[in-house]
Amino acid sequence: MKIGKTFISPTHPCYIIAEAGVNHNGQLDLALELVRQAKATGADCVKFQTFKAEAVVTKNAPKANYQLEVTDRQESQLAMLQKLELDLADYQQIIALCKKLDIQFLSTPYNYADADFLNELGVDAFKIASGQLVELPFLEYVAKLGKPMIISSGMATLAEVYEGVQAIRNAGNHEIVLLQCTTNYPSKIEDTNLKAMNSMGQALKVLIGYSDHVTNNYACFAAVALGARVIEKHFTLDREMPGPDHSCSLDPAGFTELVRGIRQTELAMGSAVKKPSAAEVANTVGMRRSVVLTKDLAKGTILQTAHLAFKRPATGLAPKRLPELIGKSLTSDLPADHLLTDKDINW
Repeated sequence: MKIGKTFISPTHPCYIIAEAGVNHNGQLDLALELVRQAKATGADCVKFQTFKAEAVVTKNAPKANYQLEVTDRQESQLAMLQKLELDLADYQQIIALCKKLDIQFLSTPYNYADADFLNELGVDAFKIASGQLVELPFLEYVAKLGKPMIISSGMATLAEVYEGVQAIRNAGNHEIVLLQCTTNYPSKIEDTNLKAMNSMGQALKVLIGYSDHVTNNYACFAAVALGARVIEKHFTLDREMPGPDHSCSLDPAGFTELVRGIRQTELAMGSAVKKPSAAEVANTVGMRRSVVLTKDLAKGTILQTAHLAFKRPATGLAPKRLPELIGKSLTSDLPADHLLTDKDINW
């Protein structure tokens, strides 16, 4: 799959999304700084959320439990979200900066109008939030726009994921990445269930990834080792800022470490071929052993097990040849610790 000029596949580097989300607090200057800082961390993409609060929640919708813990408990979810909207005109400046800095822009639409707006802006792909996975008509609508879709699967069963994927495919779209996700902010690492990521990939024949809400990066590194092709994590300028998502996000220093750790994990994975590295080959002589004599022995001595031991370096006969030596005689007088070679043995 290709998003813009970036390939997502088992043979390309993991695609790393800095989820700026609503951490701009509705302010364009903070949104632009999130773009700059995301680029500085090494992220491939900075992602926002495109919505109008009135089209997402009812006037009396309660806040989620995690939102109650980090925002004004007396404030409605609608009022909270209204403060987190970006003006539609802001997106032109955000996208322009992304292009200038060469970092991918993505955003999550929550309604048909949001998807149309982003499509008109020329986005290269759509990110679908976990809550919309079960909204099959919405998935079909976005799918028909004909662009790759990255879909989080928090709160879903495999059956619900299957229904969502089939809705997208039935709409003619087959460019799909499924992200394992735990919808809690922050989430416990024991709730991560990364093995389900591979189960989804195998069952549905799609690319896989992981959207992380854990406070540390261990689950992300494990996901990459298990084959995640996309990693997404919330990103903020300051974890102490007011707002629902800052406290469960990484700041620039933390996200830089996330990116560095992912790239190191990828290096560690290597290939499926079991072979020594160049450094190991160079160390082989010094670390492996040869067959040596345990004592001074005269020419013609018939070798017995007690006459032989294994010692470094590996410049003599290999230890696996020990059985061949038993019962053979020496061609000359040899001292203790002598590394036996073929010329020392009457074969």
